[in-house]
Amino acid sequence: MNDLDSRLLSAHLVQDAALLVTLYREAADQANDRNAAGFYLTHAYVYALETGHADAAGLREILIAQGRETPL
Repeated sequence: MNDLDSRLLSAHLVQDAALLVTLYREAADQANDRNAAGFYLTHAYVYALETGHADAAGLREILIAQGRETPL
């Protein structure tokens, strides 16, 4: 298990949703596969929505640009 995996698991254990936004975005940036990156970005977006995180709108725009979310 790498460091990012460990940090993700720890954030889940303590239910730190704001940290999960950051960590899932980091995971998306490190992903070697477009689908994996989309998976991580989607998770970051969901946690951002749940917490009212400032990055929610930006994450949504990225997902729209990737064809993983539809514009309103």
